[in-house]
Amino acid sequence: MSNQVSLSRLEMYHGSLDATPLLRAMILDEFAGKIALISSFGADAALMLSLVAEVNPATPVLFLETQKHFPETLDYAKSLSAKLGLTQVHWLKPDPDMVARIDPNGDLWSTQPNRCCWMRKVEPLNKAVEQLGITALITGRKRYQTPDRAEMQTIELDDKGIFRINPIALWSKERQKQEVAARNLPEHPLVAKGYPSIGCAPCTAPVKAGEDERAGRWAHTIGIDNEQKVECGIHLSTDEVTDWSV
Repeated sequence: MSNQVSLSRLEMYHGSLDATPLLRAMILDEFAGKIALISSFGADAALMLSLVAEVNPATPVLFLETQKHFPETLDYAKSLSAKLGLTQVHWLKPDPDMVARIDPNGDLWSTQPNRCCWMRKVEPLNKAVEQLGITALITGRKRYQTPDRAEMQTIELDDKGIFRINPIALWSKERQKQEVAARNLPEHPLVAKGYPSIGCAPCTAPVKAGEDERAGRWAHTIGIDNEQKVECGIHLSTDEVTDWSV
């Protein structure tokens, strides 16, 4: 059975399910032992991590430890994982030899942000997916976040043949807040300091009142390409992501 046919079947049987029943079907049945959650342990991460933990706390969680995170994010990742009882959190780091060769001064983010993201996020994720035998990845993306995500479905198939499961894609910001409050989930400490969306420290700035919540992500890229970068690359197609290995 081809992946496209499988996608049609998954959409037919599970496409209309809400987050928790969808996660149960994907984690416990359709992709048992071959599914993982990608988590940034950022501003909105706690809810998705909690939903997955409620289904199976042994579900692998892939955290891209870029070695450029805020110290608060690293502390939050440890404390939140412990609180939720997550037992398979993989801290994926970039290849040290590649870092030494491509980014010896640690400032690649300031001149070639796409190359930096590829080295610190895309390449480690691709490697982990292959090594762990992952065939489906759960994400916490929502339609309301960016125009590029506005048409996102709860079940998708990427161009590498990996399924993308987006359980809260259709949720509103208000519903998300209600669910977080109902579960009494701890907030990332930087949210209270004006960071509604949190990535690597050099590429994340506080957001002003009235601005889009992701306005502080890669804000410095406006001065590089005259167009603000909006995705790190892990959610883009192969054609949209350059192989920066050389």
